[in-house]
Amino acid sequence: MDQLTIAIDGPASSGKSTVAKRIAEELSLVYIDTGAMYRAVTNEVIEQGVSLENEKEIVQIARNTEIAFEAASDGQKVFSNGSDVTDVIREPEVTNAVSQVSAYPGVRAELVRQQREMAKSKGVVMDGRDIGTVVLPEAKVKVFLVASVEARARRRFDENRSKGILTPLKILTEEIEARDYKDSHRASSPLLKAYDAILLDTTELSIEEVVEAIHKIIETAEKR
Repeated sequence: MDQLTIAIDGPASSGKSTVAKRIAEELSLVYIDTGAMYRAVTNEVIEQGVSLENEKEIVQIARNTEIAFEAASDGQKVFSNGSDVTDVIREPEVTNAVSQVSAYPGVRAELVRQQREMAKSKGVVMDGRDIGTVVLPEAKVKVFLVASVEARARRRFDENRSKGILTPLKILTEEIEARDYKDSHRASSPLLKAYDAILLDTTELSIEEVVEAIHKIIETAEKR
């Protein structure tokens, strides 16, 4: 089991991170939140006052940003160059800029390099938008989660509200629709379902039901 690699892909707020964390914990695997890595770089770009159009400088920031994950009693912490950025990378300013930053080929190349390095010699659950197609194309298990825009906006609204972020549902819906378009139409590693990934629609499913479904997918894959 310790060499098992699981790739979970899907659009924004489809439930990837939540279920990936659960699966990793239940199978004693390492969880790698690739979306948080792109958000960490985006946050560095914003903090340094670099224009989102300055691709050369942004790629250099990606190369100079050391990202680490650390387990904590209240969930996994994300560190960027030694600073805890777990909460700030979920703020609207980062959310609205991360698609543009992550679209730059140089940024993706650097973070994919880091992600593959993290996955060496250990069992991992990795979630994102191009894990099964680009980062870990040889992953033993590949799952592609989808859900309606309305369901995803509601999830983001509830998550934000629990953190004291009160963004109107209508705005979140528009942001997710815009994010879907950017992610699916970018030139470098667009959001695509790997040909051998299992499609799982989470619109009407609870977290527990999604986790159970993925466990069954893993069990089937392990028998092959």
